[in-house]
Amino acid sequence: MDGNGRWAKARGLPRLAGHRAGTENLRRILRACVKHGIKILTLYAFSTENWGRPAEEVRGLMTILEQVIEHELQELHQEGVRITHLGRQAGISPRLQKKIQRAVDLTRHNDTLILNVALNYGGRQEIIDAVRRLIKDGVDPDAIDEALLSSYMYTAGQPDPDLIVRTSGEMRVSNFLIWQGAYAELYVTPTFWPDFDENELQLALNHYASRERRFGLVAEQVPARSNNKRAAVTSSSYP
Repeated sequence: MDGNGRWAKARGLPRLAGHRAGTENLRRILRACVKHGIKILTLYAFSTENWGRPAEEVRGLMTILEQVIEHELQELHQEGVRITHLGRQAGISPRLQKKIQRAVDLTRHNDTLILNVALNYGGRQEIIDAVRRLIKDGVDPDAIDEALLSSYMYTAGQPDPDLIVRTSGEMRVSNFLIWQGAYAELYVTPTFWPDFDENELQLALNHYASRERRFGLVAEQVPARSNNKRAAVTSSSYP
């Protein structure tokens, strides 16, 4: 989750301490999202590129993810959070795969908030996987449009994100929801993820509310702004 390593370094701590602090932040952000009426939250937990990090750090991150599922799953379920996994299973240990599937199965009927966990996720890989499935299904090329391709994405059935928040000040989306986020509003804050609290979330929402969303049109063509607040909060594990 973006800025974890730098957060730890500034405190003279090992990088994994920053990752643990980042996971401890999830609970308060989830509760803040529910409070603000956000219905879908996507967290960028581990990218396809993150496998290239030092082996010790990768092992530590996977252990932390397992522990988060073990310690938080029942409470999230009781609070009505539905957990979904975005990304590939290949490469994830069988033990973690089973825990992820258990979380997905247990919470599949919850409707307070959908929590998409982007784990072993890459936006380009997602598009490749969608195209491969289209070909496998024998879809007529002339039948392919945006709606059909979207139905083959990991996020099938979900709306595109309205807001993408990037912590730690990095000015890039880092291969996150590059299909779905084509018209998402971007908000970049220098705050490291472990320090991104409800006040920081409120600033992001205020900034979003001030935007005029035109989707390629001119202002006069755009209907009155919706008050809907869906958000995808990026926390992408980059240093």
